Amino acid sequence: MTDKYDQGMKVRRRILGDAHVDRAEAAKSSFDQPFQEMITETAWGTVWASDRISDRERSMLTLALLAALGNFDEIPMHIRATARTGASKEDVLEAFQHVALYAGVPRANHALKLAKQTYAEMEEAEQ
Repeated sequence: MTDKYDQGMKVRRRILGDAHVDRAEAAKSSFDQPFQEMITETAWGTVWASDRISDRERSMLTLALLAALGNFDEIPMHIRATARTGASKEDVLEAFQHVALYAGVPRANHALKLAKQTYAEMEEAEQ
């Protein structure tokens, strides 16, 4: 593995948590291993590893971009990550309001629905 991969795995675990990463690693196959390595090196080892903006800001940007582009399957994972990135519920609402204005209300509305469901699951798990 490369230094970028090792750095990416550290960042990935810090942001998503060991349990999530362990499940993802266990599900990895020889078919998708090259893809998973590329994502770990580029997304986590380069973009998320950068110190140019905070994890909170990066989390808000990521959620806004996912919603704006309609990549809804990734939103719950990144909502869960806000517990580690420092992005508050209010931050997420602000990000999705920007999505509504610049990318469309239906996408922001669906993202908010997913966020509400995920926050409820997170709160239930804490009890």
